[in-house]
Formats: sequence, structure tokens, C-alpha cells
Amino acid sequence: MKICGIEIKGTEAVICLLSYQDGLFTIPDCRVRKVDFSKENKTSDIRYFQSTFAKLTEDYKINKVIIKERPLKGKFAGGGLGFKMESAIQLISSLDVELMSATALKESLKRNPVTVSFGETGLKIFQQNAFEIAYAAHMNEVYGSGE
Repeated sequence: MKICGIEIKGTEAVICLLSYQDGLFTIPDCRVRKVDFSKENKTSDIRYFQSTFAKLTEDYKINKVIIKERPLKGKFAGGGLGFKMESAIQLISSLDVELMSATALKESLKRNPVTVSFGETGLKIFQQNAFEIAYAAHMNEVYGSGE
């Protein structure tokens, strides 16, 4: 199974692809590390972002997309553009998309800690949250979410 973990930051969706098969994780090469959204906020920009993301998931045969859920209010609340990006991804009919709360992420990582240091993954530091989301989603698939 191949999962795409996403953290939405500002006007970009930071991604990490992660596969899990026969007890081994692999991080497939990907042509992008993030998918940008235009700041102009036009309907055509939303459609372009959505089609770009859909093509990426099709090309890399992604089975599931997990987006780190952002609070609706408070200090760490997400912005309007971020929620539009999230919706555009969720509305891609060919994708299985789920949101993962920060609490669920933290609990999953506590139950199933990452056994390799992030520096050894070959990913960029800004991809760490996306990696952890994809990892936690795989662990929840294998061992259950603990709920």
C-alpha cells in the first residue's frame, strides 16, 4: 500500500510518499516535495491545483491520502486558502482521503515509534510532518488506530 502524507502550510501542500509491504517501509522517489497553490485564489487556480494533485496521485499509484488536520480556531488555526486546498484534495473522486488530527498522530507515534532517525530517510526537514502522518497512517492500517 502506498500512502501520501500531507501537511498543508500556507499556500503549499507538503507531501511524502510512503509504501509498506512485507514489514518494510520504502520512500519512493517523487518528482515534487510540495504542490503549490496560487495566491491569486481564482477558480482556475483551485482547479489547476486539484488536477495537478490528481495527476501526481495517479502517476505514483497512491492508494490513500492522509492530511494532517488543522484546527478551525485558535493560535494554530488554518487559513482560508489551506482549507480550500484540503477540500480540493478531498473532492478528487478517485482518491481515498482521510484527515488525521494532531492528537491521533501523536497517539499513533507513541504506540508505534519510528525506528529510524529522520535524517536517514533522505527527505528534507520540511517534509518531516508529512512523513510522520504517512507513517502513522500505515501503522494504523497494520495495527489499528487504538480507538
